[in-house]
Amino acid sequence: MESLIVGNVENKIFIIRGIQVMIDRDLAELYQVETKRLNEQVKRNIERFPSDFMFELSEKEKEEVVAKCDHLKGLKFSSTLPRVFTEQGVYMLATILKSKIAIEVNISIMRTFTKLKNQSVPYFDIIKRLEKLEANDKETRELLSKVVQVVSDMQSIQDEARENTRRIGFVE
Repeated sequence: MESLIVGNVENKIFIIRGIQVMIDRDLAELYQVETKRLNEQVKRNIERFPSDFMFELSEKEKEEVVAKCDHLKGLKFSSTLPRVFTEQGVYMLATILKSKIAIEVNISIMRTFTKLKNQSVPYFDIIKRLEKLEANDKETRELLSKVVQVVSDMQSIQDEARENTRRIGFVE
């Protein structure tokens, strides 16, 4: 069962607002509960879920997720905006969901988050490699410059999130 859950989890982690999150509907499916029930437990324990652990998607973010993920097409017609949980938020769910399946799923989710972190290539290395590329024409140089800027911005977002977790989940 462990490998089945881990494979399932990897497909349910998204990057929204520059951080890795899981959508309430996907978590409910993994925990084998209704999304409504999962969110009821969260509401009852809302003090455990600050904005850097959980936040609600904007309407635009919801539309983007629905457009990119076939398994979330049902969200298109939902009157409520989905909640998303950061790694810390998923861990906090473990403290309020007490079933055996919840414990097994949480262990798998934590292992998957760790695996994904260990697999990622540091942005710094990417920037250095791009800067070393030589471009002969102006258009290619401009394109490479833009790519370096985007990767640098991504690194800044990640660094900022590490330094000040209170900022995670806020749109600027």
